[in-house]
Amino acid sequence: MSVKNKVGFYLFFYLVAALHGMFGQQDSLILDFGEYLGYVKKYHPIAKQAQLNIAVGQANLMKARGGFDPKIEVDYDRKEFKGTEYWDRLNTTFKIPTWFGVELKGNFSQNQGDFINEDETLPTDGLYSAGVSMSLGQGFWINERMATLRKAKYFREQVKADQDLMVNEVLYRASMAYFDWLKAYQDAEVFQNFVQNAEVRLQGIKQRAQTGDLAAIDTVEAKIAYQNRALSLEQAKVKLMKKSLELSNYLWINDVPVELRPEVVPNIEIDSEIDMALEIEGKPLDSFSLESHPKLRSLGYKIDGLVVEKRLKANKLLPKLDVEYNFLTEAPESINSYAWNEFKGGFTFRFPLFLRKERGDLKLAKFKLRDVEYERDNALVEIRNKVEAIYRELDSFTVQNQLISNIVQDYGILLAAEERKFTFGESSLFLINSRESKLIDANLKQNEMQNKFLHAKATLFRSLAINPTAL
Repeated sequence: MSVKNKVGFYLFFYLVAALHGMFGQQDSLILDFGEYLGYVKKYHPIAKQAQLNIAVGQANLMKARGGFDPKIEVDYDRKEFKGTEYWDRLNTTFKIPTWFGVELKGNFSQNQGDFINEDETLPTDGLYSAGVSMSLGQGFWINERMATLRKAKYFREQVKADQDLMVNEVLYRASMAYFDWLKAYQDAEVFQNFVQNAEVRLQGIKQRAQTGDLAAIDTVEAKIAYQNRALSLEQAKVKLMKKSLELSNYLWINDVPVELRPEVVPNIEIDSEIDMALEIEGKPLDSFSLESHPKLRSLGYKIDGLVVEKRLKANKLLPKLDVEYNFLTEAPESINSYAWNEFKGGFTFRFPLFLRKERGDLKLAKFKLRDVEYERDNALVEIRNKVEAIYRELDSFTVQNQLISNIVQDYGILLAAEERKFTFGESSLFLINSRESKLIDANLKQNEMQNKFLHAKATLFRSLAINPTAL
C-alpha cells in the first residue's frame, strides 16, 4: 500500500470511528446528512478554493492602498575625472499622496562641481523645500489611485458574495449525490426484503408440493419469482455501488479523498434533519428577500466597480492641469525662513483636441456598465420566479408523498389478503406474484417520489444561494 493510500485508510478509519462513537455498536454506521455536509464544507477542495478567493480580494485591496503609501526618492549623480570634479548632484524627496489628487512633498537638494549649470547653483549647505502639487482639472475629483482603491473595495465584497455562491453550489451537488445514494440504498432494501419473502415462499411451496398439497409446477413458478427478485437485487446493488462512489467524490479529509465503505449507510429518517441542515427551515415564500441574495449582491458590487470606472473615463475628458508650489529655505528649522517670494513652482497643461480616445473609452465603459445592469435585471426576475415555482412544487410534492404512502399501504393489505386466501386454497401463486410486483413498484415509486421531493428542497437551497453557517 502506498503512503497516500495508507494516509487515506487511516483518515477513513478515523471517520468511521467517529461515526461509530455517535451511533453505538451496530452493524451499519449511519452517515447523517448534516454531518456529511459538514465534512464537505470543511474539507472539499472547492470550498477551500472559495476561501482562497477571499484572500485574493484582501491582497488586491492591500495592493490598491499601496498607491497612497508615502515614498522616499534619492537621486545622486557624481562625475570626477583627472582630479576635476565635474559635478556632484544630490536630490532627495519625501512624498505623501492624499485622496483628492493632492501630493505633499519635502525636498533637499545639494549641487556642486566645476561644470554645474547656472540654474543648478545652490547654497553650499544645500537647499530645502516644502510644498504641494495637485491636479485642478483631470484627476481632481477622481484619479487612478482613487479609482483603483474603490474598485478593490467593491471587488473584496464581490468575492465574499461569490464565495457564498461557490460553497452553495458544491453543497448543492453534494446534497444531490446524498439523495441519489439514499434512493439507491432504499431500492436495494426493498428488493432485499422481497427476495427474503420469495425465498421463504419457495421453501413453503416445495414442502407443500412434497406432501401433495400443491402441484409440482407451482415450485417452478415460485422459483422463477425468487430468481427475478434476486436479479433485481443484484442490479440494485450495482446501482448502489455507483452512487456510493459518486458520493465519495465529495468526501475529503485534510486534502485526501475518502472512499465510502459498504457498512456506512444513509439516514433514512432524513426528513427530520434536511431543513435544518440546509437552513431552509421556517423560511416561507414571503420571507424571501432578493436584496440579500449573493448573486444579486455580487452583480451589485460589480456594477459599483464599473460606475467608478465610468467616472474615471469621464474625468479623462477634462484638460490636464497640474500645479506645483514649493517654499525654499536654507534653514528649515526656522519657520520664519519660509517666505512667499522665495519659491519654486509651475504648472502643466495638456488637452487633446479631438478627445477621440477618451470619448471611445467612456462609451466602452458605459456599454460594460449597461451590460451588467441587464444581467442583474434578468437575474432578479429569474431568481424570483424560480423560487416561487419551487415553493409551489414543494407543496405539490407534500400531497403526492401522502398519496403514494397510502397506495403502498393499500397494496400491502391486498398482498396480505391474497396470501391468506392462498393458504386456504382460494387463490393462486400467479395472483400473489402479481400483487407483490405491484407492491414492489409502489415502493420504488415512493422512493422516487421522496427523491424528487428532496431534490426540490436542494434546488430551493441552491436558488436561495444559502451558505449554511451551522455546518
